[in-house]
Amino acid sequence: MHSESGSAGDEFDTLAGSDTPPDDGDRELVARAVAGDRDAVSAIVRLLQDPIYRLALRMVWRPADAEDATQEILLRAVGHLDSFRGEARLTTWAYRIGVNYLLNLERRTPQEARQLSLDEYGEGLKDGLAEEDYRGPEAALLTRETRLNCTQAMLQCLSRDERVAYVLSDVFEVSSDEAAWIVGATSAAYRKRVERAKKRLGSFLQSTCGLANPEAFCRCSRRVGKAIELGRVDPRRPAFAKHPVTPGGRGVEEAERQMVRLHDAAAVLGAHPDYAAPQAKMEAIAGLLRSGRFPLLE
Repeated sequence: MHSESGSAGDEFDTLAGSDTPPDDGDRELVARAVAGDRDAVSAIVRLLQDPIYRLALRMVWRPADAEDATQEILLRAVGHLDSFRGEARLTTWAYRIGVNYLLNLERRTPQEARQLSLDEYGEGLKDGLAEEDYRGPEAALLTRETRLNCTQAMLQCLSRDERVAYVLSDVFEVSSDEAAWIVGATSAAYRKRVERAKKRLGSFLQSTCGLANPEAFCRCSRRVGKAIELGRVDPRRPAFAKHPVTPGGRGVEEAERQMVRLHDAAAVLGAHPDYAAPQAKMEAIAGLLRSGRFPLLE
């Protein structure tokens, strides 16, 4: 899929135009890594893995796909550390690499493959909506899982450039100038994408989602049974509600409390925990970097 974010060749350009303050610690860490210090490389992977995983998860929906994308992005970032000039934070530089990869990913989510619009998705939510709240085993857990899965799914109904713009702006709260550099657009073009995405999501949530608008028809607790029936929620292995979080990060309950307090579209879509990248995949990356077969460390 072609994107407006630029070609793979310019995803490692320096940060001209970014308003992110430089970090001397990042420069020193990268210099050590480029010099062949494996401990520094491992530290960079630890620094980047969770932010990149959370970005990937919002773009590709399913944790397994986000794990694969995170591994590829991290390997690309580490392999091009010699292009990092320290004009901004290392995470900002890595976000650009990640966005370039995710916008051009050939694999599509189910909504993308079907070209499902938000209107069509909203109509689908009416099908199988129970008259009463779900009362089965683990009702609270599965209601949370349904909500988290649904907000992931609705993001997939946006075009990729709108999705990443919205996530950077309203979920990650990246400044517009910085986010424009990350996606490879002018600030004006980026703001237009965000406005378009906000308008579409806001309209959808106001007409559909009882979390954003108490007068709307849909309730997570009344979608649980249908979500289980369709295989979107696995009661034995909830993908989101029991997902590990970053140590000291925001958990499911805290995210939910913030959503209820703020009670708007950004809160509903941003009310995910601070997910941590799965350690098995990160250990596989570490093993590759230690193998002696990685060009940076030869």
